[in-house]
Amino acid sequence: MAHLAHDLAPFPDWRFAPNIGKHPASYQLENEALDRAGHVLAAMRAIAPWADRTIVDLGCGTGYWLARYSEDASRIIGIEPDPALRTAAVQAAADLPNAEVLAGSAEHIPLPDASADVVHARFAYFFPPGADAGLAEVLRVLRPGGHLVAVDNDYRWGEFALLLAAAAVRPPQQTAAAVDAWWRDRGATRHEVQSELRFATHADLAAVLHIEFPGRVATAWLSRHPAATGLSYGYVLFSVRS
Repeated sequence: MAHLAHDLAPFPDWRFAPNIGKHPASYQLENEALDRAGHVLAAMRAIAPWADRTIVDLGCGTGYWLARYSEDASRIIGIEPDPALRTAAVQAAADLPNAEVLAGSAEHIPLPDASADVVHARFAYFFPPGADAGLAEVLRVLRPGGHLVAVDNDYRWGEFALLLAAAAVRPPQQTAAAVDAWWRDRGATRHEVQSELRFATHADLAAVLHIEFPGRVATAWLSRHPAATGLSYGYVLFSVRS
């Protein structure tokens, strides 16, 4: 069922993400670390169960999460604008009988109206302000009563938040307040998840920190935690119902 769309041109709303686009192997380690902790997936499932339903992974990247959704969803559709990442996602979906991967973006989802029950966006496009067109497109493809669950960083809790603050140009509290207000004005519910990134080795942790943060910030943290194989990480999940 998995296939690769012929149109490889970038989409107008797509912005290249260097953390995954330049370092897909290291980003895979980050997904595995998040999956190993398990808290975010459990929270997403509690907000919007997808058993026996159609779920869209918007900005699916290399398709890491498709197999996890495939365990109980009836149909999984990965949407990815980056041609290289999409090729990897197609390969990830190849052995999943209920999964497919399509070329698309938040503002250009190649699905009919009211065709999905749940849409997930993990750090994909929904960094407000400026995401109204993508939100409108998601609401178009959701069936009545369907859910969008967007995963963002919690700038207020966890060691990862401290790293974000060290790397930020704008004070993180201002960013968090603006993001919260944007979602609140659009009727979203807000859910905090206190979790961690749990790696197999210190080297894996180091590889991920170096793709997510400037070298000076990652190196300073790693020098203070020479034996660490993980760090605390807070997430905020925003859910909008159609």
